[in-house]
Amino acid sequence: MMTLLSYAFCLTLALGNFTENTGDSLQETIAADYDSYLAPLFDHFHRNPELSLVEHQTAARLAKELRAAGFEVTEGVGGTGIVALMKNGDGPLVMMRADMDGLPVEEKSGLPNASKAQQESPITGQMVSVMHACGHDVHLTALVGTARRMAALRDQWSGTLMLIGQPAEERVLGAKAMMEDRLWDRFGRPDFALAFHVSADGVAGQIAASEGSPYAGADSVDIIIHGVGAHGASPHRGKDPIVLGAQIVLALQTLVARELPPRDPGVVTVGSFHAGTKHNIISDRAHLQLTVRNTSLETRKTLLEGIERIAHNLGRAAGLPDDRLPEVIRGESTPPTVNDGDLARQLKKVWIEKMGPGAVLSEFELQKRSKGMGAEDFAYFTTDPPIRSLYFSVGGTPAEDFEREKAGGDPVPSHHSPLFKISPEPAVTRGVEATVLALFDLMPSG
Repeated sequence: MMTLLSYAFCLTLALGNFTENTGDSLQETIAADYDSYLAPLFDHFHRNPELSLVEHQTAARLAKELRAAGFEVTEGVGGTGIVALMKNGDGPLVMMRADMDGLPVEEKSGLPNASKAQQESPITGQMVSVMHACGHDVHLTALVGTARRMAALRDQWSGTLMLIGQPAEERVLGAKAMMEDRLWDRFGRPDFALAFHVSADGVAGQIAASEGSPYAGADSVDIIIHGVGAHGASPHRGKDPIVLGAQIVLALQTLVARELPPRDPGVVTVGSFHAGTKHNIISDRAHLQLTVRNTSLETRKTLLEGIERIAHNLGRAAGLPDDRLPEVIRGESTPPTVNDGDLARQLKKVWIEKMGPGAVLSEFELQKRSKGMGAEDFAYFTTDPPIRSLYFSVGGTPAEDFEREKAGGDPVPSHHSPLFKISPEPAVTRGVEATVLALFDLMPSG
C-alpha cells in the first residue's frame, strides 16, 4: 500500500517530468512548424525585402499571417506599421515587436534565395537594390512563429498579447511614427515590452540579454559655420570657417576624453566636413556632420549640450558676433535602449531552466563581446513613458564559421554587408522558443 510520503514523491516526479516534457514538446513543435511553414515564409521575406517607409507588401503579408493565427490586426499604424492583439482573459498586456524594413544594398551572399529585388528609394527617387542585410526577415518570421504558438497554447497563458510589425527601424523613424499615431492611446500601454535581434556576432541559437544597455542612443547633429569670405592671400579680411571648423572638430574630442567618467561610454564622430570651392578663396561657410552615441540619457545630455557650448564659444573666440555664431542643428535621433535589469535576470533564469545554461550567454561573456555603439529605435516605445522592457539577441552564425575565421579563413560578414548571411533555422526557432517562454512567464495562466 502506497504511503502518503511515497505518493507525494511520485507526484513530484510526475510534475517534474511533465514540465520537462512540455519544454521538449515546445521545441519539437516549433521545429516542426519551421520545417512545414516558417521556412518557406522566411524564404519569401528574404527574397522580397522593402525599404524603410515603403514596406507595403511586407506589412500586408505580415498582417495576413497574424490574422490567420487568430489575432485582431490593425494596419497602417504610423505609416505601414502593424498592431495585432489577442485577448486571452485577465492579466498583463505584453508587447513583442519585430522590425520589417530592408536596406539599399545589393546582395552578394551567394545564397540560392539571394534577393534580386529593386525598389524606388523614397529618399533619392532612384531605383536601388534592396536586401535584408540586418536580419529583419528573421524577426518577421519569428513573430509569426510566436503568434502561431501562442494561439495554439492559450491554456498556458492569460492576458493580452500585442504583436507589432514596425517600419523604418533602419532610419530610426518607425517607432517614433507609431507612437505619434497614438499607439498606446489606441491599443493600450503595455506592462512589458520585448524585442530581439538576430546577431551575426553570436553563435547560432545562443541568447544574449544585457542587464544594461544593449543598444546606444544616436543623434545626428549638423554644425553650420558662418564665416566671412575673402581672398586666400588676404585672410585678415575674412573669418575663415575652415580654421574654426578644424578647432571645433579637435575640441569635440575632449567631450568623451575629459567630460565623461572613464567607465561611461560615448562617441562623437565628425563624419563629414565640407567647405570651400577653390585653392585661393576663403569660404564663407563650412558644414560639419556628426553622429553622437551614448548608453544613458545623462550621457546624451552631456554630449549634446557640450557640442553646442563648444561650437558657440569657439565662434565667439574667433570674433564672430552672437547673430553669426555657428548653428547647431539636431536631426534624426533615438534614445538609448536600456533594459530593465530585474526583468533581464528574471527571463534569463527562465531560459536557463528551460533550455539549459549553454543556451544563454553570461553577462561577463556579453560584456567582453560588446564593443560597438550600434543604435536602435525600440527605445521610443519604452522610454517616455517608461515601460519595463527587454531587448535580447539570438545568434545567427554557425560555430564552425567562427572557427574558420580564427584559422585565417573568410571573416564572418557583418550586419549591413552585401555578404551578410545567417543560419535561419536556429535563429528563428530559438527566437520563437525564447519569446514564447518569456511570454508564459510574464503572463501565467490563472
